[in-house]
Amino acid sequence: MQQRRGIGRAGGRAGGEWTKRSDHDSHSAGSTRSTRSTHTTRRLGALAGLTALALAALTSASGTLPHPTRASAGPGGSTGSALGPCRIAAATAVQMSEGLPTPAGYSRSTGRIRALNLMIDFPDAVGPVKATERLAEFFPQTSEWFRTSSYGRLDYRAEAPVRDWLRMPMPFAEYGIERGSPYEPGYRRLVEDIVAATDTDVDFSAYDLVNILVTPNAGPSALDTVLSVTFSGNADAPHADGVPLANTSFVYSRQDDGSGSYVDTGYRVLPHENGHVFGLPDLYTAEGGGAVGHWDIMSEDWGANNDLLGWHKWKLGWLDDEQIGCASERGSSDFLLSPLALPDGPKIVFVPVSKESGYAVEVRTRAGNDEAVCAPGVLIYRVDSGVDTGRGPVTVSDSRENSGGCTRRPNVHAELSDAPYGPGTSFTDKENRVRISVLSREPDDNFLVRVERS
Repeated sequence: MQQRRGIGRAGGRAGGEWTKRSDHDSHSAGSTRSTRSTHTTRRLGALAGLTALALAALTSASGTLPHPTRASAGPGGSTGSALGPCRIAAATAVQMSEGLPTPAGYSRSTGRIRALNLMIDFPDAVGPVKATERLAEFFPQTSEWFRTSSYGRLDYRAEAPVRDWLRMPMPFAEYGIERGSPYEPGYRRLVEDIVAATDTDVDFSAYDLVNILVTPNAGPSALDTVLSVTFSGNADAPHADGVPLANTSFVYSRQDDGSGSYVDTGYRVLPHENGHVFGLPDLYTAEGGGAVGHWDIMSEDWGANNDLLGWHKWKLGWLDDEQIGCASERGSSDFLLSPLALPDGPKIVFVPVSKESGYAVEVRTRAGNDEAVCAPGVLIYRVDSGVDTGRGPVTVSDSRENSGGCTRRPNVHAELSDAPYGPGTSFTDKENRVRISVLSREPDDNFLVRVERS
């Protein structure tokens, strides 16, 4: 059975030239708009002195920090004239908006980042294996996943300065952590205890993000209740060593569905959670993965390996502006797209329909992190920066509605597995007078697409 999450749980220079033919008028469809303390008492005093953090449970917080951090996720948000209409604006009232640019406060998503990993257990849930074995469930796989997805632009360095379990002073049950638990008071107390336990061994100011790998026997099985959560980009996060612990992921249990794939796929909960650290929202909804399916790890992180959508790669700074086409004007324009899994060439055509939404068009094949692609072709999806995390900010268009899909792999949303469009097929949005057609499949899995606006 496909696993589901509920709402609110809680990313060498590639070149390419566009092959584009256009016949349009001048009407535009949219416009852009520390000094380390070595005394536990001092560190905990700073923790206790902060205002309460009232985050919704299992929600990735999207509040921003009051001052610039090392860097925010993704590109700086330059507004060139050609792409301006396609840089849909980030909605300030939305948690983890899909808009551009990603606000400051999240971890940077390019270059070298240092990820602090701490393994914790409890008096009533003693680690059943060595702490380093728990660490090995996620690394080096997570680092390799990010290297592949980012085309080498994100150098994810996993570090674990403490190689043993950090025993918390209270039983797990006393922290009151359940599905839906807010940050206060349980998580704040847990963070305080973690800081105290690592006081002489860890300098938190040296790291870009923190992963708390909880002993897998604390709390319920992930088959029953998913507790894993990320608190990210929040101004009220506790401080340690002079920095806010604003981008921290907690991983519980094991995502083991009994299919025998855990050794190969169980780590993928961490790239998902770290996606929040880089400012990406949840793409699943209360109904599960039916909005996006297996086309983005922010939708489904159980089962076979999968990648991120091209929009997310642009948002994270893994695609250059030269690899993005903007079809904002009336008329007809043709674009040649290369597979998203490859680093070079044009990757996305975006068709804005408002200041906050539009359609992204990209080519997906079974390559790179996309292990489960059974119907290669042109994926079309709508992005809406005004929709909150976990409520459907992205919706994939299904070229074969009610087909049942082309895969029966465990934990892969079947219905959308054959969503991509092929030559001779088209997508139409009558309300916004947009038609996107696939003209041909070219050598090397390149696809020629036509965007028509009237």
